[in-house]
Amino acid sequence: MASSSRDSHGTQSGSITQPMQSLTAKQKYIEDYDFPYCDESGKYEKVSKIGQGTFGEVFKAREKKSNNKFVAMKKVLMDNEKEGFPITALREIRILQLLKHENVVNLIEICRTKATQNNRYRSTFYLVFDFCDHDLAGLLSNMNVKFSLGEIKKVMQQLLNGLYYIHSNKILHRDMKAANVLITKNGVLKLADFGLARAFSITKGKQANRYTNRVVTLWYRPPELLLGDRNYGPAVDMWGAGCIMAEMWTRSPIMQGNSEQQQLIFISQLCGSFTTEVWPDVENLDLYSKMELPMNYTRKVKERLRHYVKDTQGCDLLDKLLQLDPKSRIDADTALNHDFFWSDPMPTDLSKMLSQHTTSMFEYLAPSRRSGQMMRQHQQQIAVNQVQTKQQENSYQDRVY
Repeated sequence: MASSSRDSHGTQSGSITQPMQSLTAKQKYIEDYDFPYCDESGKYEKVSKIGQGTFGEVFKAREKKSNNKFVAMKKVLMDNEKEGFPITALREIRILQLLKHENVVNLIEICRTKATQNNRYRSTFYLVFDFCDHDLAGLLSNMNVKFSLGEIKKVMQQLLNGLYYIHSNKILHRDMKAANVLITKNGVLKLADFGLARAFSITKGKQANRYTNRVVTLWYRPPELLLGDRNYGPAVDMWGAGCIMAEMWTRSPIMQGNSEQQQLIFISQLCGSFTTEVWPDVENLDLYSKMELPMNYTRKVKERLRHYVKDTQGCDLLDKLLQLDPKSRIDADTALNHDFFWSDPMPTDLSKMLSQHTTSMFEYLAPSRRSGQMMRQHQQQIAVNQVQTKQQENSYQDRVY
């Protein structure tokens, strides 16, 4: 019967070398493994960084086989994952694989870096998308980019088409904002960044959904989420669509709160106080009694925005999108049938206007749109003299002006 070899101290050498051999074999297996459905990212050459946020980084890249084909590569954040692929990224990928529409960003593939000793045998994964030349926030940051009324209609028509499609497929975006609206050089709009998206269901009987309300960038977050609602639906995206639509004229986010409390005050000052007369179920929301809610504001959406919008139908659609009660808020299908899109000027193709701008415009590469300088430039451009007298209301600077 064979015995185990011992070193000079009497320990079994096999008990040390065996785990080491096992680890080396595992590393070699990982390094040599051929992933049949996940190409190496080396097939693309990074050109520039075009995005950065809590989600990670986004790069413009060129396909090496074809010098004229560009893609966008979104890096999957793996830093907090001790083992396995992040569940949030899996959800995003599954949703993007499901959604195929002209006004939704197209996921081409998922690719990876080769796992080697240099990266501690941990691959980096990328989501690879068709490249879009601009995002809406970047375009609005540039005062040389001027949208006509017909072009604004075309932007909103495509945005609502995208929302109608995803809502019809029972998907909520949950991060609607100008930076997540991409536009190609040919003027085709694409809803992007589905990192917070999820499937939703219509509640049956008394069993309510319990979704997280910690979604949507603060300036675009609807009042029901700010008040703690967890049983919500497509109306949360429609509020964001209203905020984006207003930005098409103001060129800057219309309500820029520093906290959830301040955002609620800003919403109240534009859309009126949260009362049961305008929102019957508001008292049932978890945070309704815990937040300081001003009770004496009247609704002023049309009054404040008409200085910018100068279109009766546009003001009316904005008013319907920015309804406090999510049950009263217009849905994407009804919005697409609004007279705003069916009156002169009709929606106008964006490609001619965009052809004048050959440089890509992204929020990441643009100056902050929070600065007052942009708003002042736009005020001068549209010559709104009345604005100066309404800069403050109860120590609050109204960002709409």
